[in-house]
Amino acid sequence: MFADFEKYIRAHVELTDDEVALFRKTAVEQTLRRKGFLLQQGNICRYKIFVCKGLLRTYRTTETGSEHILQFSPENSWTTDPESYNNLTSSVYNIDALEPSEVVMWAKKDFDDLFKNLPALKAYSEDMIQRNLYRTRDRLFFNQTATAEEKYDDFVKNFPGIMARVPLHMVASFLGLSRETLSRIRHAQVKA
Repeated sequence: MFADFEKYIRAHVELTDDEVALFRKTAVEQTLRRKGFLLQQGNICRYKIFVCKGLLRTYRTTETGSEHILQFSPENSWTTDPESYNNLTSSVYNIDALEPSEVVMWAKKDFDDLFKNLPALKAYSEDMIQRNLYRTRDRLFFNQTATAEEKYDDFVKNFPGIMARVPLHMVASFLGLSRETLSRIRHAQVKA
């Protein structure tokens, strides 16, 4: 698993072999079966998580039991609950595996130490956080202004690999649409 992460990090951050060894020293590798949890609502998120293989989702469940998916995390992506992770507070989110997955994780103290020892990592991380913030803001605006059809088309365009890997009701949850609306849109596009 770590070899997958090493390939990724070397492509994004210039590191020496000794610096990669620092990553390896504190890394926790974990294999998840489908539906296995990395974080459950009410627990503290203690790790930054890199997905080597598989697919994770971050979601929140309402009091009525409906799920609202905030993020899909496929291979070569990061996930965590930043508020819980940074403040060591209980999370209102869940992170679980939608398919068998392999992840590499770092505890907060260990990742903070990596930041201190690897300035290039800190710069890369800050840049990635900024880009994610911009994308999140754009997605929020888009979700408030786009039609259901536009939301679906945008998802298919920007997440083509995810569409084939998750059930339709999860795509609907991510888009903030009902399953029926999404089915109607897909059916209309097939007829067109």
